[in-house]
Amino acid sequence: MAITTFTAPEEAIPSRLDLVLCREIPELSRSAVQRLIEEGLVTVNGRPERASLKLKGGEEVSVTVPPPVPAEPVAESIPLEILYEDADVVVINKPAGMVVHQGAGNRSGTLVNALLGHCDDLSGIGGELRPGIVHRIDKDTSGIIVAAKNDRAHLSLSEQFRLHSVKRVYRALVFGAMKEESGRIESAIGRHPVDRKRMSGTARHGKRAVTRWRVLARYDRVTLLELRLETGRTHQIRVHLSETGHPLVGDEVYGGSGRLAGIGDPRLKKLIMELGRQALHAMALGFRHPADGRYLEFTTELPEDMQRIITYLDTGHQALDAG
Repeated sequence: MAITTFTAPEEAIPSRLDLVLCREIPELSRSAVQRLIEEGLVTVNGRPERASLKLKGGEEVSVTVPPPVPAEPVAESIPLEILYEDADVVVINKPAGMVVHQGAGNRSGTLVNALLGHCDDLSGIGGELRPGIVHRIDKDTSGIIVAAKNDRAHLSLSEQFRLHSVKRVYRALVFGAMKEESGRIESAIGRHPVDRKRMSGTARHGKRAVTRWRVLARYDRVTLLELRLETGRTHQIRVHLSETGHPLVGDEVYGGSGRLAGIGDPRLKKLIMELGRQALHAMALGFRHPADGRYLEFTTELPEDMQRIITYLDTGHQALDAG
C-alpha cells in the first residue's frame, strides 16, 4: 500500500476533491482517483468523502493506493459446487467467504479464479478469455450465481438481468419481529454520503431498488424471511432490511452486531457469533437459457451455518404463532 498525504492548497475558488487529487498526484488518472474515492481510500481530515466535495484549502488529504492487480486473473484449482453446466453457462453454489471478482486485497481465491481453473471451454467475453459475471453476491453471502462462457450467453443474461426478468429468491434471518406477514420495500439505493464503503436507501443520486419479503417463521427476537429481488442493487437486501429496523443477523456493517446484545439466550448468541457473516443465502435462481430460451431454475438448501441456527430455534420450541 502506498499512502500519500498532503495539505490542500489555498485557492480563490473551492475545487472538487477529485480534481485536486488529479493535480496533486498526476500519475493517477481521474478514473483511478474516482475509484479510490468510491472504495473509501481517500480521506479529508480523517473522513472518507465524496468526489464532489469542495476543498477550500488547508484540509489534510490522505490517499491510499493499493498495489496493482494483475490485468488477467490467474486460473486456480479451487473446488466448486457446480449445479449446472453446458457450453454456454455455468451455475455455481457459492460458499460464504468467497469473493466473486478480483479487487484490492483479493488477488486470488475468487470465483473468477476458480472458474478459470474449472472451465476448459471458455470462448471469450469481449475478446478476453474469461467467464462473464453478470451479477454478484457479496463475499459473505452464500448461494447461487450464474456465469456466461461466451459473448452470446453474456449478452442474453445481461439483458435478462437488466429487464428484471430473472427470478432471484433469498432466505434471511433478521432481528426483530416484522409487523406484517409480507411486504414490499422500495427506495433509491446509492453510495452512503459519509461512509463510502456502505450503501444507503436515502442517497441523493441512488438507483431504484425494490425488495419483496414474506415471513416464513417467527422466533423470539429473530424472524426467518423469504425475499425476492425485483432489482439487484449493491447491498440491496442488507440496506433495505437495516433501514426498516430489521438488520440481518450477523451483519456488522448494517447494524446486525448492535442487536446481538438484545439476545438473552446464551446458546443462540453463541451460534450467531459463530456464524461470522450476515445470515443471507441466495436460495433460488431462474432464467431463460441464452441459446434455446428454455426456462431453467435452480434451488439449494440452506448452508450448514444458517441451518444450525434455525434447527436450534425450532427444536428449542421458540417458534411463535405467525398468525
